[in-house]
Amino acid sequence: MSESATLRSPSVLNRVIFTRLMPLLIAAYILAFLDRSNIGMAKDRLEIDLGISATAYGVGAGLFFLTYALCEIPSNMIMHKVGARWWIMRIMITWGLISAAMMFVQGEWSFYALRMLLGVAEAGLFPGVMYYLTKWFTVEHRAKANGFFLLGVSIANIVGAPIGGLLLTMDGTGGLHGWQWMFLIEGIPACFLALLVWKFLPNGPRDASFLSAAEAEWLEKTIAEEEESGAENASNSRLIDIIKDPQILLVVGVYFGHQLAVYALNFFLPSIIGSWGELSSVEIGLLTAIPWVFSAIGALILPRYAKTASASKKIAMAAMIGIIVGYIVGALGGPVVGLIGFCLAAFNFFALQPILFTYPATRLTGVSLAAGLAFVNTIGLFGGFLGPYIMGFMEDLTGSAVSGLWLIVGICVIGAALIPFLKQGQESSAKARTGAA
Repeated sequence: MSESATLRSPSVLNRVIFTRLMPLLIAAYILAFLDRSNIGMAKDRLEIDLGISATAYGVGAGLFFLTYALCEIPSNMIMHKVGARWWIMRIMITWGLISAAMMFVQGEWSFYALRMLLGVAEAGLFPGVMYYLTKWFTVEHRAKANGFFLLGVSIANIVGAPIGGLLLTMDGTGGLHGWQWMFLIEGIPACFLALLVWKFLPNGPRDASFLSAAEAEWLEKTIAEEEESGAENASNSRLIDIIKDPQILLVVGVYFGHQLAVYALNFFLPSIIGSWGELSSVEIGLLTAIPWVFSAIGALILPRYAKTASASKKIAMAAMIGIIVGYIVGALGGPVVGLIGFCLAAFNFFALQPILFTYPATRLTGVSLAAGLAFVNTIGLFGGFLGPYIMGFMEDLTGSAVSGLWLIVGICVIGAALIPFLKQGQESSAKARTGAA
């Protein structure tokens, strides 16, 4: 059989790769996000049972991101060397065990320690997958792939909040608090899914049983040419170029505001909803899930249109404005209007994020790309640390669960002002490919 006979069209090949890779990666991120954010459902119970204040809770929630961020670049460098399959499996097993160990929290300091360990364990998963996807999808399809991966966040919150609410009703069963059952039951599945990752996730196209040798060679060659062209145009070929590139720094600035917004809502929405009236843990969980349904819709609809540099920038700007307006409405509105505002903000969360991660991939290559993606996520995730802290501190200071939203809105406005200056490393070549398609 000739080489051409074994080479399917790029559109068919893209669909095959989506079908084979994305379900497993999305499932992994569902569990990751569930295990890092389920403390949102436990916040009020931790305060009652252990005396952990809103500020201390915010610090503990944010400390995860501090250690996560510090370990991301070395984690991605290791994955670049040893391969995705083994390293993602290791990440999943360690975070699953530590997440389950959250059931042993006794007070503020043990809470802080376990959250920091969870950050170390999970470090590298998100930027690692972002790097992994650059080896499978061309620039034209990468934002769509990133957006589908980020569905894991939405699904985790859609199913996690109601499930967490139900598990909290197990309070007293077996002599354990409901939040202890929640941490145990939600932590262990990651260890089992890790075994499926080891069995079914190929390290790269050449290891994929669902691609022919000719298809793997074509894919690797096409992506390598895109990376080398983008890095050459942006004059980025070394690790030091990452922090010297103004475009990478612009992405970091926008991403910082985005992460601030995402994790403020993620960790404090149950508490905000609980402040609206007398609601059971199950009712709070169900209402908490609603904005994340809209975030899933946004992730499915918008990133697929970011096929050119111009379209990417327009969608990114519209998404950041949507987040800002949504938070203003959420802060000013009551139970109904406020929830609509949070739905608007969440709809735009994962329209913006997958687009941001396409920019480094058009300006870097090889090990500098692995490190660059981790660098963007590392600095951006300091927003994940500050967001919960700001919300908790302002709640203790003012007595209002939504007072911290105003600081976050201000930072997101700055982020929106940076978006018009973003440029891809190979805008002209991306436009040429799109026009020829």
